[in-house]
Amino acid sequence: MKVKVISVLEDNYMYLVIEERTRDAIAVDAAVPKRLLEIIRKEDVALRAILTTHHHWDHARGNEELARLCPGLRVYGADERIGALTHKVTHNQELTFGAIRVRCLFTPCHTSGHMCYFMWEDGSPDAPALFSGDTLFVGGCGKFFEGTAEQMYANFTQILGALPKETKVFCGHECTVRNLKFALKVEPENEIVKKKLAWAKQRDDEDLPTVPSTLQEEFLYNPFLRVTEEPLQKFTGKTDPVEVLRTLRTEKDNFKKPKERPNPQAMLAFDWGLFSPFLEKK
Repeated sequence: MKVKVISVLEDNYMYLVIEERTRDAIAVDAAVPKRLLEIIRKEDVALRAILTTHHHWDHARGNEELARLCPGLRVYGADERIGALTHKVTHNQELTFGAIRVRCLFTPCHTSGHMCYFMWEDGSPDAPALFSGDTLFVGGCGKFFEGTAEQMYANFTQILGALPKETKVFCGHECTVRNLKFALKVEPENEIVKKKLAWAKQRDDEDLPTVPSTLQEEFLYNPFLRVTEEPLQKFTGKTDPVEVLRTLRTEKDNFKKPKERPNPQAMLAFDWGLFSPFLEKK
């Protein structure tokens, strides 16, 4: 099982999962058909199905065009609002694509019909993969647009948190640096957060993805998975895990990432009026 990470739109990820024996492929959140088809041709694979995590346009907008261009294409999801849907799936339903096994995990909150997809191959030494859409991000979680803190807490403790800790997490957006800046505000003494943030900034500077992470790592630096830890309770002023999670989400929604310090030489240039000719109105 080979996973191609494809950056699209402003900060989205879509994925192409290739069954290497048959050269069949599954797309996850196929938002940009042209880009996906380019990679399908380059990899010389056949697209058999689309797995859509939720109905938002930046995850599902390519479904109709791909269904038109690829007759017989199966489109899976849990929400009737997903375009070109052919197979509505339910919690814990299992799908098979050659050697690739998929378990559908219903995680309502970001949207009421959000589905994550857990993938593995029997007998493979490789770690399984979780395609978490906008439920779980590297260092963060999705906004509670159509659900509650109670639902997200159940998603993290009973559903996603119960998966094997070595599971690789492939999320729907590249927002790791922003997430970890908030995590550092919440836990300023957490050395793992500091190291992960430095690493993520370097990846960002080099225009490289920060996915995948692993579930095991997420429990060390993702504040939304650490709601029973003392620093999180101190930050939120709450002790009940659901209330900690609710307060964290509100704080994150209002969080403004710290501004980068201005370049000292540039500030001197402004003070000396060196930019004035460029700033004067014509």
